[in-house]
Amino acid sequence: MSGLLDREPVVVAAGVDVLADAVAAQAVEVVRVDWRPPEPGTDAQLAAVAGDHRRTDANARAVERMLAATAELVAVRPASAALGLERGQLLHAGPPITWERASGPLRGALVGALLLEDLAPTPEEAERMLAAGDIELEPCHHRGAVGPMAGVVSPSMWVVELRDEVHDGTSWCTLNEGLGKVLRYGAYGPEVIERLRWMNAVLGPALADAVEAHGPVDVRAIISQMVQMGDEGHNRNRAGTLMLLRDLLPDLALSRPSTVVAEVARFIGGNDHFFLNLGMPACKLATAAAHGIPGSTVVTTMARNGTDFGIRVSGTGDSWFTAPANTPEGLFLGAYGPDDANPDIGDSAITETAGIGGFVMATAPAIVRFVGGSVPDALRTTRRMYEITLTENGAFAIPALEFRGAPTGIDVAAVVRTGVLPQINTGMAGRVAGTGQVGAGLVTPPMACFTQALEALDALALG
Repeated sequence: MSGLLDREPVVVAAGVDVLADAVAAQAVEVVRVDWRPPEPGTDAQLAAVAGDHRRTDANARAVERMLAATAELVAVRPASAALGLERGQLLHAGPPITWERASGPLRGALVGALLLEDLAPTPEEAERMLAAGDIELEPCHHRGAVGPMAGVVSPSMWVVELRDEVHDGTSWCTLNEGLGKVLRYGAYGPEVIERLRWMNAVLGPALADAVEAHGPVDVRAIISQMVQMGDEGHNRNRAGTLMLLRDLLPDLALSRPSTVVAEVARFIGGNDHFFLNLGMPACKLATAAAHGIPGSTVVTTMARNGTDFGIRVSGTGDSWFTAPANTPEGLFLGAYGPDDANPDIGDSAITETAGIGGFVMATAPAIVRFVGGSVPDALRTTRRMYEITLTENGAFAIPALEFRGAPTGIDVAAVVRTGVLPQINTGMAGRVAGTGQVGAGLVTPPMACFTQALEALDALALG
């Protein structure tokens, strides 16, 4: 204390900005701490979960498994063979939902899938069948798969198959259609169905032969490189797409006529989002490796169906914790505006669950031109995500932060204690079925998902 007045003062301020602003106006250095009290009514639950003697070791094991997971593309094949999907069965993104509660884009994608499978001759008949319960609906996550946006998977669609040999895991995802009026955004016009049929007849088989000839493709290594090349792995996948094409193009050229090679290369090379559908199952493999560890508070699934946002947690088994999905805020295409956007939708938040996407916005400053915000916002977002995660993934190093590893392993207790919610970069689907994409932006999960999960962890806690 004797030397306190011998040097320039520094003030640390937490809470409201009135004091900090007043001191700063007097040319005093101020360190502002973004602090807020825990969610109301959660003190006892936080204490119980913190006191669970299994928690430290369980979380250490969960993140260790997440970091150790591998992800190799080993095959491309129809969903009927890969996932056991039968005629009349469809998978969708997010937690379980019925037709009655389904959002516009999910309804549009389900209708389109029935048209693709020739299960219904018209959209009206497809809607009748879905409303009557003639079609079996199931979340992609329940079969180890992931689906972007509406995430609908039907038996004839071709899927990529990724393997984690360390933990004997497998995950799948459909092939990416591109942007605009596409099935995953709820569009189902003739041009959408025609494109999907071309993907089934040409793109899928060509990629299958190329992967078989090439051998396993190390998708995790591509993610590691693309994060250092300006991609964040959710809404920006340009470098990842081109690296994948570089790996497969020679084998593709040896297995198909030149006209088909040109057609496939043009489709993939012109679709910067193509790699997203490989990055997602790679992230699913990492989070699945961390799932099912008693006492662990690590989030292993974040997913949305356009109506509900749902999370699953390692230590609570396969229970879903859901709340109404928020609507993204961001940039819109053409004349579309906020009133046209559907609430958050898709399994693509698995990227953030595994520590990339919105969590590494600092590595992809150009992303702000697509989802809104500014470069300083992107840097702040990544720094904030370290507050709610348990470790850093050195394989996904961020150049702008001196190659610090990506923030990884969302801790339910940290989210509730700090009030900091995971940041997600996402596309925006039109609210009305058949519209397609209307924009892209930023969104966070509802806090209620995490408080519900904390309550469940409290009930399972061992002192």
